[in-house]
Amino acid sequence: MLEPVRVGLIGCGVISNAYLRVSERFPILDFVACADLVPEASKRTEENYGIPSTSVEELLKRDDIEVVLNLTIPAAHSEVNLAALENGKHAFCEKPFGLNVDEGAHALQRARELDLRLGCAPDTFLGGGHQTVRNLIDQGAVGQPLSGTAFMMSHGVEAWHPAPEFYYKPGGGPLFDMGPYYITALVNSLGPVKRVAAITSRGFAQRTITSKPKHGQIIDVEVDTHTSGVLEFHSGAVVTLVMSFDVWRHSNRFIEIHGTDRSISCPDPNGFGGKVTLNGADRSWEEQTLTHPNLENSRSIGLADMCVGIRTGRAHRASGDLAFHVLEVMAAFGESSATSAHIELTSKPERPMALPSGLADSELD
Repeated sequence: MLEPVRVGLIGCGVISNAYLRVSERFPILDFVACADLVPEASKRTEENYGIPSTSVEELLKRDDIEVVLNLTIPAAHSEVNLAALENGKHAFCEKPFGLNVDEGAHALQRARELDLRLGCAPDTFLGGGHQTVRNLIDQGAVGQPLSGTAFMMSHGVEAWHPAPEFYYKPGGGPLFDMGPYYITALVNSLGPVKRVAAITSRGFAQRTITSKPKHGQIIDVEVDTHTSGVLEFHSGAVVTLVMSFDVWRHSNRFIEIHGTDRSISCPDPNGFGGKVTLNGADRSWEEQTLTHPNLENSRSIGLADMCVGIRTGRAHRASGDLAFHVLEVMAAFGESSATSAHIELTSKPERPMALPSGLADSELD
C-alpha cells in the first residue's frame, strides 16, 4: 500500500461531483481541503463529501497539500495551475490545458523548472473501452492503421446545461470542450499528430438559452461552432475530425480506425466503457470482449494515476505533455482555417503507457 497523496480541490462546481463520487475507489487519494471563489459552493462540497472548506488562498499556502485538483472554468485553468506550481504543489486540471498554446507552454516550462508534475483530463482513455481499442491495435488486429474518422456533432448545450454561457466563449466551443476526448483517444491509439489542415465556421452569432434557470437569455457566440479538419499522425495514419454545435442530428460513429487488414469501431471517448467492434472476414462488425476494467464513471483515475507516479517515480498517463499536445492540435484548427495552410505541430509526446490487462476495477499498476 502506498501512502495516500494529500489533495486540495479548487473549483467546486458541477464537474467536481463526478470526481468526488468515485474518488474513494482510489485509496491513493486523500482529499484534505476544498475551495471555490463562491464560498457557498465549497460549503456544499464540505457538507456532501466531508472535505473541509477553506479559501483558495489558504489552500494554496498549506504545506500539507501535495496536489491541487483544478476544476475551475477553462479561463482559469492556466492561472490556477501556475499558482499551484508556484506554491510547490503538483497540479491536475480539467480540460482544456489552457486557452492557447502560450498558456500551456508556460505552465509546462514552470513545472519542469520546479520539478513538479502537471496532469490534465480527459482520463476517459484509461477506461476499459479505449484501453481495449489500444490493446487490439497494439496486437495488430487491424494491421497498420491507415486512416480514420471521428465525429462529435450536436446542436450545442443551451437546451440542457444550467449555465451554458462559457461554452460559447474562448476555451469553449465544440473543439475545446469535446475535442480533448476525441484527440486524446486518437493519440492514445495512434501516437502523436504531425500536422493539421482545417476549416472552421460559426453557424449562429447568438444562442438562446432554453434550459432553466436562465431560460430566454441570449448568449453572444465568441468561438467557432463547427470545425472540420484532417490530422496526419507521425505513424502515417490520416484521420478526419469533425466537432460541431451546428448539427441537429447525425448517424456517424464516434471513432473508426481503418488499417491494412481490418477496421475497428471505437466507443464514445467521453465515457469509460462502451462497445468495441472489429470488421471481420465476412465484412460484418464483430463485437469484442473488453480486455480492461473501469467501464463506468471512473473520473479521478487520471489523478490517481498521477499520484501513484508521485509515490513510485514512474510517469503518469494523463500528463501535461499529452494535454499540451492536444491543446496545440486544437489551436492548429483555427490557425489552419485562418491561413489556409497546413500547420506543423511542435510537440511530439510519447503515447501514454497502456494499462496492463488483468487489473481489477480501479487498480493501477
